[in-house]
Amino acid sequence: MNSSLFVSLLLVGVCVLALVGCKTSRSGYESAPYSVVQSEGGFEIRDYPELTVVEAPMTERETGENVGFRKLFGYITGKNEAKKKIAMTTPVLISGGMSTMSFVMPSDISSKGVPIPLDTTLSIKKIPAGRFAVVRFSGGRSDAMESEKLALLKSWIVSKGLVVEGEPVCGYFDPPWTLPLLRRNEVMLRVETKR
Repeated sequence: MNSSLFVSLLLVGVCVLALVGCKTSRSGYESAPYSVVQSEGGFEIRDYPELTVVEAPMTERETGENVGFRKLFGYITGKNEAKKKIAMTTPVLISGGMSTMSFVMPSDISSKGVPIPLDTTLSIKKIPAGRFAVVRFSGGRSDAMESEKLALLKSWIVSKGLVVEGEPVCGYFDPPWTLPLLRRNEVMLRVETKR
């Protein structure tokens, strides 16, 4: 076997493993439930039930480490009053003008009662049920990409005659080791439901 064929096969193998790894890692987590009302290209209108989240302020150390993520991960690995381990879910939500990060609580935890965080900077919140316009994209997290997709989403919302009711929320579905090309990311805006 010549070296160029070997390298080509190796690259194909790595891509297949990355794709399988992405699918199995994402599919291993419970996701926030929703129903699709309308779909058009990369845009959707979805109805979500009430969601319970645990929220942290997004701050960074000098190293660039996201302290909010670390605190939330500590919470689900047992740093709560019940010392309960809680399954990771998708998506991780970033909102409040990109100032807060939230983990959606699994349905079994939400129904039985969410353990109180030991870290007083964390808070338990409810996201009311509602309708959201959503645009999906891939790649790593960046302010520039989020802004670009938000502008596209707002333009699409206007074209559909919808009215925005809140601030944007970004959702990230994949672990950091997922290749950027294979990541599922979303920007969401709550929209008014027609009565």
